Amino acid sequence: MNAPIKRGLYLVTPDWDDTPRLIAATRAAVQAGAVCVQYRHKGGTTSQRMEQALALSVLLKQQGVTFIVNDDAALAAAVAADGVHVGRDDGNVAALRSKYGSKLIIGVSCYNDFALAQKAVAEGASYIAFGAMFASPTKPQAVAAPIELVSRAKAELEVPVACIGGITADNALPLVEAGADWLAVITDVYGAEDPGARAAQLAALYA
Repeated sequence: MNAPIKRGLYLVTPDWDDTPRLIAATRAAVQAGAVCVQYRHKGGTTSQRMEQALALSVLLKQQGVTFIVNDDAALAAAVAADGVHVGRDDGNVAALRSKYGSKLIIGVSCYNDFALAQKAVAEGASYIAFGAMFASPTKPQAVAAPIELVSRAKAELEVPVACIGGITADNALPLVEAGADWLAVITDVYGAEDPGARAAQLAALYA
């Protein structure tokens, strides 16, 4: 199964309605070293999500950066994204794999549950994600995931591991040292005065 090739900064987009702002910030961050972008806009309309996902797809193909769509395999297919990321209630991995084929990257949120990660891998997940690693401004009620999950997954499961939740340039190094393949970040990059500079700080942890 395909998976993003490089380890590093995995951007997750914020719920911004301003498409030019979203594209500009994303461009700055990928040019500074982000290796993957997940499009996520929980409150967007169908037409807005299509517009934004298409714009991101064009940008990321130009930049050679892996493009993932959150929760919506049909949208991912429509904009020729590289993959889809699903949560506990967003679709069966095996069914997605059967419908969309072996080339689609399928990431799965496993929260703080190692058994869920094992199940996802058995069903054909391309990678798994644990979190929240730290208190998250995006999901303040999210369960806390211990850093030990990362090192255990790296030892026992044969897929890459992403971490998400409250990750910043200041607290991310222990996750990298534990073996995290990707640092999934929203606020620390998109909320920064200079998204490119902040993305460069995070990307440098993998240098």
